[in-house]
Amino acid sequence: MVVGNLALELETVVIGSGPGGYVAAIRAAQLGQKVAIIEREFIGGVCLNVGCIPSKALINAGHRYQEAKNSSTFGVITKGVEMDFAKTQEWKDTQVVSKLTKGIEMLLKKNKVEIIRGEAFFNDPHQVRVMHGDDTQSYTFKKAIIATGSRPIEIGGFKFGGRILDSTGALNLPEIPQKMVVIGGGYIGTELAGVYANLGTDVTILEGLDHILSAFDRDMVKLVEDNFKQKDVTIVTGALAKSATETDDKVTVTYEVDNQSETIDADVVLVTVGRRPNTDELGLQTANVDVDEKGLIKVDHQGRTSQNHIFAIGDVVAGPPLAHKASYEAKVAAEALSNKNSAIDYVAIPAVCFTDPELASVGLTEKEAENQGLTVKVSKFPFGANGRALSLDQTEGFIRLITDKDSGLVLGGQVAGVGASDIIAEITLAVEARMNIEDLSLTIHAHPTLAEIVMDASELSLGLPIHI
Repeated sequence: MVVGNLALELETVVIGSGPGGYVAAIRAAQLGQKVAIIEREFIGGVCLNVGCIPSKALINAGHRYQEAKNSSTFGVITKGVEMDFAKTQEWKDTQVVSKLTKGIEMLLKKNKVEIIRGEAFFNDPHQVRVMHGDDTQSYTFKKAIIATGSRPIEIGGFKFGGRILDSTGALNLPEIPQKMVVIGGGYIGTELAGVYANLGTDVTILEGLDHILSAFDRDMVKLVEDNFKQKDVTIVTGALAKSATETDDKVTVTYEVDNQSETIDADVVLVTVGRRPNTDELGLQTANVDVDEKGLIKVDHQGRTSQNHIFAIGDVVAGPPLAHKASYEAKVAAEALSNKNSAIDYVAIPAVCFTDPELASVGLTEKEAENQGLTVKVSKFPFGANGRALSLDQTEGFIRLITDKDSGLVLGGQVAGVGASDIIAEITLAVEARMNIEDLSLTIHAHPTLAEIVMDASELSLGLPIHI
């Protein structure tokens, strides 16, 4: 082992290079800080390497495969459609993931951010030790941002390895499995279940609650459930996964439903029951950084921890584990440690699930608004009345706007349908900017586009609908 004799001096150090870390490093550098970023594995973190980006690449490949097989509606007749999954994986890794991560590394270097490879551990509140292979070097720092992200939760009876996969393993399978069991019907589980169902896999989802995607309204989830039924995906709710037994050619999952023990065989099992913050091996105790009972770092309205010079962002702090939330918090923290008067304001954090169809939500739902004592008006406009949706032959779904009944203030909205992940941006802006429903209705939307449904929903809210 090679150990640095003296601690090297750093001004601002960022631990982790995911969507929180690299954004924080670049913004801090833009504001005049001399920044170093420490990364133990991949530049770009989980999201760019084994999460958000590669999963969307496979989702797109699955859609292309389905379109190639099922486009007779448009008069496009295809025969003998095949899937070269090895080529799909190569494209995902080299043309999507690699390009993005190399681009992030280039941006860090462009902004004169020093990249330090290795695993960080706090020696005290002003010093961090970095271990990289057999080498160890300590660094003192004036300011720090912790952005170490999270990892999949492993449950009893389902130790990751072999045929039992976490999300990373599911994204890197060398071939398409014939049968897959997905434990957990949240964002990650349903997205990856959809990927492999589109590629022809026989998929079964085991969900502990009474329905999948519990974060979304039931009428939105019903659309996804119906799509899964069309693809012969089996959804078992109220299911408690107990154990998995592997052999050379299969894995058998034992689970309970209504106190009855059941078994199911598959080629692989994907476990997606949540994520755990990466805070347990950072030496936070020696740095005197406070964490809660879940291992989340306690922070204030600027992301500042119990140590004034140390900040934390992303999955290691409270709130939904979303990449865009981490990037938002990164900018606030970087500005705060640069003595800017910035503060976190979670008025509008959009949530998106890339299922079939896509689901997206932002701001308050009808139930949440009513629970806050607000009197609301709900306007719901169907995709089926939109010309662009008809031309795409994707008419299932709707846009719903939640407004204050008296003032017309846009409080929230949900989108279920094709392009929901993009459409939600306009509603997010409306909520963030405290816009009135008339602001949306008076905005000229290009025709024919899916975004026109936002305008139609706003006119419906005003009692002046044109297209319904």
